[in-house]
Amino acid sequence: IMRTSRTQNVLAAVLKGNNMKNLLIITAVLEAGAGLVMVALPLLPATLMLGSSLDTPVALTVARVAGVALLALGVACWLAHHDGQSPAARGLVGGMVVYNAGVFTVLVYAGIGLGLSSSGLWPTVLVHAAMTVWCVMSLLNKPAQIIE
Repeated sequence: IMRTSRTQNVLAAVLKGNNMKNLLIITAVLEAGAGLVMVALPLLPATLMLGSSLDTPVALTVARVAGVALLALGVACWLAHHDGQSPAARGLVGGMVVYNAGVFTVLVYAGIGLGLSSSGLWPTVLVHAAMTVWCVMSLLNKPAQIIE
C-alpha cells in the first residue's frame, strides 16, 4: 500500500476539475493586490524585492504604470474565473505563462547578474516559478467538451 503525503493530496486536488478556476482566482488576488501596492506605494515593492529605491520621477512613473498593468491582469483573471475552460480564459492563462516566466527570468537576472537582493527577491522568484508551472499544467489539462 502506497502512502501519499499531504502535499501530494493538495497538489492532486489543485490539478483536478477546477484547476483553471482556482488558478484564475489566485492570480486575480495576487496580481491585483501587487498592482494596487505598486500604484499607491511604488517604493515598497522595489525595496522589498530589489533592495533599492526608485530615485527619479521616471522610475516612479514606470513602477506605477506596471502597477496598473498588474491590476488590469488581476481584473481580467477575476472576470474570467467563472468561465475557466473557455478559449478566452485559456488564452489569458497562455499570456500568464509568458508573464510569469518573464518575471522569473528578469528577477533571477537581477539577483544573479546584477547583484540586486533583498528579503523579498527570492520568494518572489519562487512564486513566479510556481505560477509558471501551474499555468502550464492548467493548459495541458484538456478542456471539458461542450455539448451543443
